[in-house]
Amino acid sequence: MIPSLDAVLLVLAIASHYALQLTIYNRLNSLGIPRVTIKRIVKILFVFTITLPVIFFLTNFKAINDIALGKASFFGESSADLHIGWIAYGVVTLAAAVGFGIPWLMYRPMFGIHWIKTTRQIEVVDVARVVATPLPLTMRCRLLSKLPLNQHFELAIERIELPVAGLPDALDGYKIAHISDIHFTGHIHPDYTAYVVKRASAWRPDLMAITGDIIDYEPCIDWLPGVFAGSEAADGCYFVLGNHDTRVKNPDDTRHAMSAAGWTDLGSRTLDLKLAGVPSRLIGNESPWFALPDVPIEDKSQFRLLLSHAPDQIQWARQHNVTLMLAGHTHGGQGRLPILGPLISPSRYGSQFASGDFYLPPTTMHVTRGLSGTHLMRINCRPELSLLTLRKA
Repeated sequence: MIPSLDAVLLVLAIASHYALQLTIYNRLNSLGIPRVTIKRIVKILFVFTITLPVIFFLTNFKAINDIALGKASFFGESSADLHIGWIAYGVVTLAAAVGFGIPWLMYRPMFGIHWIKTTRQIEVVDVARVVATPLPLTMRCRLLSKLPLNQHFELAIERIELPVAGLPDALDGYKIAHISDIHFTGHIHPDYTAYVVKRASAWRPDLMAITGDIIDYEPCIDWLPGVFAGSEAADGCYFVLGNHDTRVKNPDDTRHAMSAAGWTDLGSRTLDLKLAGVPSRLIGNESPWFALPDVPIEDKSQFRLLLSHAPDQIQWARQHNVTLMLAGHTHGGQGRLPILGPLISPSRYGSQFASGDFYLPPTTMHVTRGLSGTHLMRINCRPELSLLTLRKA
């Protein structure tokens, strides 16, 4: 039996309800409002998402049944006995599905809009098997790490030949180790991150960068010197903070501990130096959770490297003629559907820039999937250590 147009519209409206709530969730988590406020709103949003369809079915069972059987319609003489409020909300969800759904489909990875073709060599390491220390520190982590399909400890070390438009000749072959979203929550032993740092240093990068979300749990600040003091890069190691770093009472404690470990705090500021003899400007953008950097208009730098916690700053990067932008924050979605890619991504762009390599003139952007997350699950979305070799595009 072929379902009626009305039955199809009803199913689409219900599906669109869930899609709309997911869209709101993604954008909500890109805002700079306090974390505690976001968590409260998310809890309300979750209850609304789950209960509204239940209430709809319980209070409109007969009308829904009539529509399913073709006995009633949204149009015509045999109209379904639905309150105008339900119909109005259905229209809103369907309109939102079109407004957000079409761009969502357009920017799926399979279509490659704004994507750069790169050469990748990927080494997958089950870190839990190669370090001597048991990595789970809590019962929650032990249980989740044993679930089928969970790739949380399956580190992907990705050696990427990254074409960069406008790259000076002297920087062709320049090596950057990019780490992000460490999320020290107290659930995972710091030896997990220490192994990543060791592998990054062994690659002998010219520069090492961390793009935020280092600390979730304040006592873990004490781990930072032991994990990061051994980092090695010819032109230095630089970091910015992210939204989760605001969870501690004083984020400056994290900055001080990282600085004590030999890392340079690039948060909300710029630094002029020479990379491979090329006058360069390093920029740190932690917006919207911390202040925007003051970037001078007068600029003699030939290469601009931006460390941004979130890919949401891509338009800011373009406006400030950034050559290369490194970002994290989105964790690659922490779960990705085959072909279609991620659904969840805390960004104003949804999952458009959840992970990968992009070019929006004049800026090339690399977004890493990061190392961890407060949700200790990764499905079809391994944690990533990005080892970038820059190439002239």
